[in-house]
Amino acid sequence: MQQLAVDELAPLCHAQPQRVVLLDVREPWEIAVARLNLDGVPTATIPMAEIPQRMAELDPSQFIVCLCHHGMRSQQVVAFLSRQGFDSVYNLAGGIDAWSLAIDPTVPRY
Repeated sequence: MQQLAVDELAPLCHAQPQRVVLLDVREPWEIAVARLNLDGVPTATIPMAEIPQRMAELDPSQFIVCLCHHGMRSQQVVAFLSRQGFDSVYNLAGGIDAWSLAIDPTVPRY
């Protein structure tokens, strides 16, 4: 399983913002409570349960970083996408909660 620590995400996004896609697999209500905003980095919001049906919305040639609340759902999505042939898909370890604690305390915790 490919993991990316929260302190690795911002430098990666700043270095190659057009190549990175954040894939937020949380439910709409969670995204309404807290979201990750990295200037210039596209974010796809597809709830975990919808990934199999909406996988065509993702470009396997892009560097995809999956995130959820604590990193468990996104880890499952990374495993699924990897089995489908996505080579550059990573789990944001600790999810948006770890981001809030370590990187940006203005992102609400829930």
